[in-house]
Amino acid sequence: MTKNDLDLIKKWFSYYCRSHYSSIEEDQKNIALKELHSYNVCRNAIRIGKEIGLSEQAMLLVEVIGLLHDVGRFEQYAEYKTFRDSSSINHGMFGAQEITKKRVLQSLTPEERDLILDAVKYHNAFVIPDLKDERKLLYLKIVRDADKLDIWRVFKEYYLNPSGMASAVNLGLPASDNYSPDIISCLREKRIGKLSDAKTITDFKLLQLSWVYDLNFSISTRIAIEQGYINIIEQQLPQNDEMKSVLEVLNAYLKERALVA
Repeated sequence: MTKNDLDLIKKWFSYYCRSHYSSIEEDQKNIALKELHSYNVCRNAIRIGKEIGLSEQAMLLVEVIGLLHDVGRFEQYAEYKTFRDSSSINHGMFGAQEITKKRVLQSLTPEERDLILDAVKYHNAFVIPDLKDERKLLYLKIVRDADKLDIWRVFKEYYLNPSGMASAVNLGLPASDNYSPDIISCLREKRIGKLSDAKTITDFKLLQLSWVYDLNFSISTRIAIEQGYINIIEQQLPQNDEMKSVLEVLNAYLKERALVA
């Protein structure tokens, strides 16, 4: 892969985004949200890649994966007016199909195409699949971390200013201080929670906190702390002894992970 290949893919992505622009204000806000998210994930992935010492050639692939990871979101919203995979399509799988259909990667080698497509396909999987290929796993871990970081950024803005955010960010969960014992258990046991278990917006906030246990690189943890993502979510939660207990576990883990070389 060359810098020229990357430039052509960037031009295609810009055109693809514009092809989904809408004169309907709310639809345009949702498309713009995903366009900005894609560029931010790309930047996050580049920062992670540089921190872990990837080669120039590897960084080209990192940039493409970050940029294209959410290609499936645009048609998903156009067709279903939602970003919830459970009520529409698996946007990772669909994105890989769309990239193949549009021949976006036609100038790359078969190995490069396969690597990028698998990263797009599985970036949103609940757990990392066993790909039997360490190189693929590395790129997949980078984009998954980069993605989580910007999703936290989106929801930080949403929690601070709900009325100013695009409508599709709202998952339709009731605003309640009630929360699920199952999701609390996930936090206490240092494992990620499932979206299907979230019954209230408090559940969803706890679910987002559980993502820290799925970060793969210490730089990702440091970025999350630096940007205040975790702190903002914690501030939105009910204040009680049980919550304080699980947050102590989570913050101790964060501090430990941030110090890992």
